Amino acid sequence: MNMSAPWVSYYHKLVALFGKDPSISIIYDNDNVEIKMYVEGQSKAEALTELLPSTVDYGNVKLKVTVIPANTVSPATLFRNAFEGNPVYEEMIVIKPDGSTNPYTYLMFKNEVVQYWDDNLGDPHGNISTLAQNIASEVFGDTKGVMFSTEQE
Repeated sequence: MNMSAPWVSYYHKLVALFGKDPSISIIYDNDNVEIKMYVEGQSKAEALTELLPSTVDYGNVKLKVTVIPANTVSPATLFRNAFEGNPVYEEMIVIKPDGSTNPYTYLMFKNEVVQYWDDNLGDPHGNISTLAQNIASEVFGDTKGVMFSTEQE
């Protein structure tokens, strides 16, 4: 006879309720007696966190239920949010060329010189004169598909 432990049955119940939802992935970790639910969408993750118990007590076994919100915010959205309201930022341009699977995302900065002091011996005042796009490239490094550019005149 093949009997499931009650914590495994609980996992099967969650799969029956949420397993067909494309925004939820459910994994049972037998070694740690834990169910992990990876959930896309902040509101859905918050709802499940509130509604589901964080542990289910089966006497000598405590099943842990963890809802893990997926990081569904794209790097482009993060950059847009980070620069929103900043006077050096102009706009974001997304271009999807024909035949390309991924779009090109450009964070556009104002067409103006940015100047800051940096002990530059090549300037009588010690300033560096550059563009915001150059500073952003240095500060952020690899930007996962977001490129920095300057608006045209």
